Amino acid sequence: MINAVGNKMTREIARQGKLAEALERTQIQISTGKRLQRMSDDPVAARRIQTIGTTQASMASWAANIKSAEAQTAQADGVLQSVSGLLTRARELTLSASTDTLAPADRATIAAELNAIADEIDGLAATRDSNGEPLFASGNARVIRFDSDVSFAAVPPAADVFVIGGNSLSTGLRDIATAVGAGNKPAMTAGLDTLTAAIDHVANQNAVIGLSAGRLERIGEGLAARGIEIADERKSVEDTDLESAIALLNAQDLTLSAAQAAFAKINRQTMFDLLN
Repeated sequence: MINAVGNKMTREIARQGKLAEALERTQIQISTGKRLQRMSDDPVAARRIQTIGTTQASMASWAANIKSAEAQTAQADGVLQSVSGLLTRARELTLSASTDTLAPADRATIAAELNAIADEIDGLAATRDSNGEPLFASGNARVIRFDSDVSFAAVPPAADVFVIGGNSLSTGLRDIATAVGAGNKPAMTAGLDTLTAAIDHVANQNAVIGLSAGRLERIGEGLAARGIEIADERKSVEDTDLESAIALLNAQDLTLSAAQAAFAKINRQTMFDLLN
């Protein structure tokens, strides 16, 4: 009889211990706001949270790439607007130099300005982005990933922007400057056609950059919307439902308190009471 009573008490102590552990887990879930404290709490949910976390990390990287690329396209747009303005100025100068009434000294001044414009365009072609990298790649364009299956170059390479007909824009300008300085009217006339083509070329390249900027904006908006959906899913899987958890906590506390009270009452009985 005594052994049976002792075993019963041991089992009751163990049961109350489990009740206390469950109560503590619920308290932790409420205080931390997280339903899962370890993977064993819900292996399936824990695995899903891990998968979502990996996706969120990738999306954060893609979002950073989009932000960087948007800055690059904005910077490239500004550069090409400057180049377009310089080429327009060069065309005006060449047109002025092609008149018969211009003095050699004036043509020399115009030639010097054309060479200066060529140097300035070379400087713009060598522009670097905020990371210190060439804005217009010297080789192949830099392809960047913006989503799981979306990768492209936001800014075209230097060869696509600053080279036309196999010659760089600055080389064409220096050739025109030489023609102006020498008073070579046929070469100046040809130079005007070259400059017109160059202006159109730069405008087309700027349009390409504008298309990239628009595409980046749409990708960014889609990524942000998906990010909200994934964050909501993670919250539903990982976070504590406070209303349910508090109700469970009250029930667990009531159950444990009742068990402890009953156990204390039993322990106040004498051995004679237990034997009878």
